[in-house]
Amino acid sequence: MSWHLKPHRINLLGIVLIAIGAAIASNPAWPDVEDARLVQARARIPEIATRYAGLAERLGAEIATASRNARVQATASAAAQLWQRARSDVQLGAADDRALYWGRLALRATVADNSSADEREQLLAIIELHTRGHADAAFPDHATTRVLITGFDPFHLDQDIDQSNPSGLAALKLDGTTLQAGDRSAHIEAATFPVRFDAFDNGMVEDFFTTHYLHDELSLVVTVSMGRDEFDLERFPGRRRSAESPDNANVLTGASANGPLVPMLRGQPLAGPEFVEFSLPAAAMVKASGDWTIRDNRNVQTVESGALEASSLSRLLGETAVRGSGGGYLSNEISYRSIRLRNELGLTIPIGHIHTPSVRGYQETDERRIVAQISRMLEQAIGVL
Repeated sequence: MSWHLKPHRINLLGIVLIAIGAAIASNPAWPDVEDARLVQARARIPEIATRYAGLAERLGAEIATASRNARVQATASAAAQLWQRARSDVQLGAADDRALYWGRLALRATVADNSSADEREQLLAIIELHTRGHADAAFPDHATTRVLITGFDPFHLDQDIDQSNPSGLAALKLDGTTLQAGDRSAHIEAATFPVRFDAFDNGMVEDFFTTHYLHDELSLVVTVSMGRDEFDLERFPGRRRSAESPDNANVLTGASANGPLVPMLRGQPLAGPEFVEFSLPAAAMVKASGDWTIRDNRNVQTVESGALEASSLSRLLGETAVRGSGGGYLSNEISYRSIRLRNELGLTIPIGHIHTPSVRGYQETDERRIVAQISRMLEQAIGVL
């Protein structure tokens, strides 16, 4: 395995996504519940929550008296620097995704304090896209094997403000790097997603993946999240939400196991089958060495049959999803949405979801081992593409 730091660039994809992001409503007004936690984090974990505070301070000085166009450019630059610095720090040895999360909220606070109400939505959208790697995800022309992965923010922060998420750490560790599997060299691009229902309902997943599906000739797509005792490869994502957990804005959808709900896509119920199936090379991936077992998880729950281990996708025809293999929360949903979109576009890219072992708070040793095993799982997959 070799690591190569990626130089800064704001590409055409970033410009397109920024234009889309400025028009959608998935960026909440400031401040909201998520933003308000920054004060608590700075008091409880100051070394983490203020690691990139200098970027926010410099941005505030730049935009305080700048023109609107200059504020847009300065915000994009500061947000891109945050993603790059967090990625560089991780790839140079700091196994921690939390500072990126809190740094993003600091940038949000800065632009909210220094912008008018009519431009705030645009600047917040720019911050979301650039600090998540969405505007930076571009494969070099020479890359013949192209792997796209995604992770998530920390969540359940009211239970533990110190919470980390190894899926986000994996995205930072692998973004812009090269993995070697035998004689095959694969370039990795990575991004992260918020733990927010509104971002999903307003099409953030579809916006991100559509561009890459149509233009990048991808070799493999892997979405990653945290939430299991071992590693699970989630074979049958389900269409509906059923988890009763709030998101990072403390929003509850009203869904439950007794009343699973279809999520929205830009104002309309998300269309699609009740279940889809991944196309990961699971037989190879489960062989990856590491500290945890890797399971090809076929367990789902339906209204009609309850909990079951599905032998095939055809076994689930006529069933109403309660929980997919990935559960009933946003982990399952990003997998369902990315596979549904790939199928809708008529593509055959190998794609699927990895659920990592859970960590409580921040556990550096375990998180390093989790990311290392994810890398070996990807290497196993790359070797049989």
